[in-house]
Amino acid sequence: MKEIFHRTSVRKYTDAPVATEQIEQMLRAAMAAPSACNQQPWEFYVTTHRETLDALSACSPYAKMLRTAPLGFVVCSRTACRIPPYAQIDCAAATENLLLMADALGLGAVWIGIAPQEERMAAVREAINLPEHLTPFCLIACGHPAAEQQQQDRYDPSRVHTLP
Repeated sequence: MKEIFHRTSVRKYTDAPVATEQIEQMLRAAMAAPSACNQQPWEFYVTTHRETLDALSACSPYAKMLRTAPLGFVVCSRTACRIPPYAQIDCAAATENLLLMADALGLGAVWIGIAPQEERMAAVREAINLPEHLTPFCLIACGHPAAEQQQQDRYDPSRVHTLP
């Protein structure tokens, strides 16, 4: 799968909007992720609204790229799921699937960590008026990349340990 070795964290975008069909494909990919006991704890908020993107960009010092992104996602988990301690792991798998699909569609995206930083989680909750039964996990800025980037080769054989 070429996207695994092509995907990069894209932080600069053109002004071109992302097609509704592409947004749905990314969400379908996200929801195809594995989850503990198939609990699927995720909920996704999607916005192309400039004021909302700007509000989300203020929720973390690492979210400034949302000011120029044409699309943003807020990945959340439901607090009432079967195995709550695994909800963040499940949302991480869904987020990675979304990022890989963005790359496959010729888009660029970047994962912006929110959880477990309580102040950032509270800021996201306030910015989008998030219901209490949901917990913000991360933000994703997405759009058409302003430039092509090469992925670094991160393979490090010293981190591989063979067991008897």
